[in-house]
Amino acid sequence: MSALTTPRGDRIVYDDLGTPGAPTAVFIAGAGPTRADDPITLATGEAFAALGGRALIADRLGRGESISEGPIELTAQLDAIEALARDAEAPVILIGHSSGCAIAMLTASRLPELAGLVLWEAPLGLFEGGAPSWWARVRESIDAGDLEEAVARYMIGMPPEWLEELKKSPDYPGLIHSWIPDGEALAAVEESGYRNALAPVAAPVVALVGTETFPGMIATADALAEAAPDGRSEQLAGAWHSWEPQAMAERLARLAGMAL
Repeated sequence: MSALTTPRGDRIVYDDLGTPGAPTAVFIAGAGPTRADDPITLATGEAFAALGGRALIADRLGRGESISEGPIELTAQLDAIEALARDAEAPVILIGHSSGCAIAMLTASRLPELAGLVLWEAPLGLFEGGAPSWWARVRESIDAGDLEEAVARYMIGMPPEWLEELKKSPDYPGLIHSWIPDGEALAAVEESGYRNALAPVAAPVVALVGTETFPGMIATADALAEAAPDGRSEQLAGAWHSWEPQAMAERLARLAGMAL
């Protein structure tokens, strides 16, 4: 376990796998996961390190050991990811998972040594009425202090068993506070448009979906790839919003120009 303090004074705890100075994969989880309950990302980081790279897997601000009380705003989360990526002092690949894709897109232009941006199953263009309208309803519930309703509104359209599983968490319903950056980022990317959001990203953008995936994900990946200055859309071994760790590690290694 490692830790750093951001310029804002937030403490970020992360796993540091591999060799300092090597091409570095920085993983950005979507809404929900902590390092402790995300074995797929850990296995991916270990596999990437075994191939000669380095992986930084952090608890998002307000989750796990990256403790922060109350609502987490998008700017604080972007600053935390930027601090982690810059601390690598090496070419960095940002990997966004789900709503973490939107956060990764907004962070990418801040990093001078960005080697690539990988977007795994971004849930953009999939909200009825659009992400800005969806997020306004969620934020209304948060601001009113009705956190259970906020979680339910956030999860609209997702498999109902996901919500039932969340309710077992000791952090429910306060966990919604660390989802604020996800909602704000999704709304911001849709509002600005994919092309505007990705225009500052000169590094390759790889929009990925699993070989088994949800409706609309492939169309979104294609649209993101088309909008990026250097984009491509691909399928990778994985199912139902999760990738296969070795396959992802090898794809990251190819993106970083590492010999396999």
